Amino acid sequence: MLGRSIRIKLVAFVVVASVSVVYALVRFTDFGEYFGQEGYTVTAELTASGGIFSHAEVTYRGVNVGRVGELRLDGDGLEVDLHIEHDAPDIPRDLDAIVANRSAIGEQYVDLRPRTDSAPYLEEGTTIPQERTSIPLGVEDVITDLDKLARSIPHEDARTLVDESYLAFRGTGDDLERLMDTTQEFVAASSENLPHTVQLLRSGNTVLETQNEQAGNFKSFSRDLNLLSEQLVESDEDIRNLIDATTPAAQQFSEVVQEIGPGLSSLIANLLTVSNVQAPRLDGLEQVLVSYPILAVGADAVLTDDGKARLGFVLNLFDPPPCTRGYEGTERRAGTDDSPVEPNREAYCAEPPGSPIAVRGAQNAPFAGVPSLPSEDEVEANSDRSQESLEEERRRQAASANTPGLAGGSGSTNNSLAELLGLPG
Repeated sequence: MLGRSIRIKLVAFVVVASVSVVYALVRFTDFGEYFGQEGYTVTAELTASGGIFSHAEVTYRGVNVGRVGELRLDGDGLEVDLHIEHDAPDIPRDLDAIVANRSAIGEQYVDLRPRTDSAPYLEEGTTIPQERTSIPLGVEDVITDLDKLARSIPHEDARTLVDESYLAFRGTGDDLERLMDTTQEFVAASSENLPHTVQLLRSGNTVLETQNEQAGNFKSFSRDLNLLSEQLVESDEDIRNLIDATTPAAQQFSEVVQEIGPGLSSLIANLLTVSNVQAPRLDGLEQVLVSYPILAVGADAVLTDDGKARLGFVLNLFDPPPCTRGYEGTERRAGTDDSPVEPNREAYCAEPPGSPIAVRGAQNAPFAGVPSLPSEDEVEANSDRSQESLEEERRRQAASANTPGLAGGSGSTNNSLAELLGLPG
């Protein structure tokens, strides 16, 4: 006969074993569906299995929310049923389904990674499209790619790389230690700001797509850089000679500057004065530079070896009439009279500003590069001079044999250095 204590222990063991078996059936199998704990099922479309298997875990934000169900082949890949438990939280439909490895030896599971926290949510019959799913890279692919990479590196170049790396990192142990410590701090900060880090990585896809579109330009840049590197190697001796000669040249230049230092400052100050004088007259200086080459060419064509000048004049005199008012006190004399005579110091152009006559004189010259334009009142005051009076003034001046006239334009249509040189703008 079994004692009372033994029977109690047996009953307790049976109860614990039964509860454990029921929990295991509900937790790790579909047994709970027979008792009303259906949950719902969604379908994920994969390009390949990626090692996933039935009854593997389905996680959401690191928490187990279901199990992998049936796996079915279709025309484009694989369909996987994901059974989500009835007590799982609402899972946004805008998500990525990632087949991931829990450890280095495998143990695949499906991780649901939402892109948003808002509705709509997953429900019965929802399909996660193939572009929103991914599988881990196969171990055989990794090994194959590593083998190809190792075979693609020339042995001599690899030896050079190792030697140069040794020279580069020799004696930098403390710096590398600080770099590793800083990297750990960076990783910790990234973990604390995981949502922002994830968003940054997603945004980086745009940058990578742009780089992929510009792949041709990058290849061209690499080729050009390779050509530049080859040229630098060929010019190594010249570059070294240039570097060796730079130091003596710099010293000589410094000595020259020190010797002429006081005089150089005075010269620069004087040149500043000349520049200030020339600045308001840049337009006129530019016109001289434009016209002088044309005049030089014309003079060479006019003057010949036989002592004759071959030229023709086309005059456009007195348009507008030159200023004669204010010069009445000047005594006219023949052009052949070269005897000394006192100049008329009181002569000046007495035409008012705004006159249609060619106003001249220092009082009408531009000041600081700004033309002295007549005011509206000055123009209005001279508006009563009729065209007939201007024509009479032209005829009167043309009839005077002793009145000099000026020829017209040089025939050049170039009014600036840009036009003369054929520059745009």
